[in-house]
Amino acid sequence: MIHPWLQPTWTRLVELGERLPHALLFVGPAGLGKRALAEALAARLLCDAPRADGHACGHCEPCLWRISGNHPDLQRVVPEAEALVASEADGAAEAGGKAASTQIRIDQIRELQAALSVTGHHGTRRVVLLDPAEAMNGVTANALLKLLEEPPEGCVFVLVSSSPRTLLPTIRSRCQQWHFGRPDEAALGRWATHADPGARAMLALGGGMPLAAERLAEGGGAALHARFVRDIGGLQPADVLRLAGQWEAWLRSKEALAAGFGLPELADWMQRWVSDLAALRLGGRLRFFPAQEGVLAALASRMSVAAASACYNELAQIRKVSRHPLSLRLVLEDMLMRYARAVAGARG
Repeated sequence: MIHPWLQPTWTRLVELGERLPHALLFVGPAGLGKRALAEALAARLLCDAPRADGHACGHCEPCLWRISGNHPDLQRVVPEAEALVASEADGAAEAGGKAASTQIRIDQIRELQAALSVTGHHGTRRVVLLDPAEAMNGVTANALLKLLEEPPEGCVFVLVSSSPRTLLPTIRSRCQQWHFGRPDEAALGRWATHADPGARAMLALGGGMPLAAERLAEGGGAALHARFVRDIGGLQPADVLRLAGQWEAWLRSKEALAAGFGLPELADWMQRWVSDLAALRLGGRLRFFPAQEGVLAALASRMSVAAASACYNELAQIRKVSRHPLSLRLVLEDMLMRYARAVAGARG
């Protein structure tokens, strides 16, 4: 499904026809529908007879393969944890006694290299979808880079990213970048008229991204939101280590895994919480947590603008490594300590 706010981009992609580059990078905030756009493009490229609007016909043999999930010329590269949740496998949080990885591993790229080393099964066109690209560490990204530099004939790579600055510059330079922004107010208004009330309630926390709001609502976002607000709103410096331990268990729980709520999402919420604190100190309005104005106002009264700004920047740095933490517990402790110091007015 191409969402209305992405329709102009879809039209441009279709118009490119055979001039489509071998590697594209879809860039923009999470919750816009970039993955759905990538899937639609893959379907078009593999279809024997695309419709007049550019979409795959849905009836030819390649389309039937793709719909059944067995198209040999379509390679999807996603973190193991996402693949397990998507397949609704029992014990999705475990694989061989270990937690399912939230990274795209080097083994997956090696498997991709092997798959692309043989001739395509249906014609010369093959498609690789990789999402999210920021889930690759340096070693994995360098392995993919070799494929991007010497792509197999007829192969199109479509990478999706919400954090393009974390990607290797060489990865970005090998791809044609397509940038997506937040839907305008008119588009949001049309979405809101048909959206579930729970999704509408999550729109602010989702950064104004409709699909992010829908995913939050479907994944128990109200409960996640309530716990976050309760924990962070009442945090005392002496409780930092205890809360870090509780949050570690929370992020590893089946509920959090099923909702796709991990350290990157939690760090994002922390940064948005501090952003609202800074907005209050500067006389602005709340963007992400409007229902918590009372709690935020009380905290903001104890927090200097300089402390809020410094904490925001520190959390931004933590977010950059949140997909590849050496130690989940240590990152949580660091994040909470920095926040607690900022609220207390201390620096260090």
